[in-house]
Amino acid sequence: MTAVMARTRDLDLVIRHVLAGLGHGIHAGRERGAGVEFSEYRAYAPGDEWRRVDWKLLARADRYFVREAERDSHVAVWLWLDATASMAEPSREINGVDKLWFARTVLACVAAIAQRQGDAFGLIVCTGGKVAFTPAARGPRQLQRVLAVLDKATAQGELPSAETLRASLHFARAPSAIFAASDFLDWPSPLSEALLRLRNMRHDVRLLTLRTQAEVDASFRAGASYRDPERDDGLHRMSKADRDRYRLQSRAHFDSVAASCRQRNIVHYEACIEQPLNSVLRGWLQLAGARAK
Repeated sequence: MTAVMARTRDLDLVIRHVLAGLGHGIHAGRERGAGVEFSEYRAYAPGDEWRRVDWKLLARADRYFVREAERDSHVAVWLWLDATASMAEPSREINGVDKLWFARTVLACVAAIAQRQGDAFGLIVCTGGKVAFTPAARGPRQLQRVLAVLDKATAQGELPSAETLRASLHFARAPSAIFAASDFLDWPSPLSEALLRLRNMRHDVRLLTLRTQAEVDASFRAGASYRDPERDDGLHRMSKADRDRYRLQSRAHFDSVAASCRQRNIVHYEACIEQPLNSVLRGWLQLAGARAK
């Protein structure tokens, strides 16, 4: 099914398929309190503000009731896409699927959920050493703007410099939930530094690390040569000894990424792009929801 979705150019159609029956939100999109939209009555409790007591209902029922209301959450949702050259790494098992396709599709689903919840949401794309912003806004038109940018994103170049990313964090003045999808092959990096800085600013940061199954188990084709797409340092050929060393070093690297996230209370979810996209999205959102409880 993932292969079929990868051949579909209509992101709206893919989103509808992935979100069918998902049943998960990004966060509690509405908060109870002294808001502007009436929700229900409840019995008065010590400490409630007297101005919220419904005096007309008191005259009829001879009991104190408080008007409970709901107000919109002020949390903005930001989608952060790593569209550097390493994200072009394809699956060796599913034709048409690479890390960038998977990342932008799962972020498109998060955008659709944010739009359904009535949240403001925006997009940050890191590609070719630059940062591209789609300012946060609400509504169906905003969803179409974000989907259009995601659809055009191509994997190229390196991450922006630490200085460029640091200067770009102005978007996060208001409380934000940041959903970042990357392969995080570089950690620490300008991207990780920016995300950790956002967490230190008390924003809700949620990371999705994407790998191919071949990267996980080193099942690269025997005798093949590889070049790092983000560095001009020649070809690399992988022997059996290289595979064993690669597995150990790779696992140690991603264990350190996970440990760094745990230390800072950052949601971190690791997945392979060969996994069903809806199960990855569900697992990522459930992990974030479990931490919030």
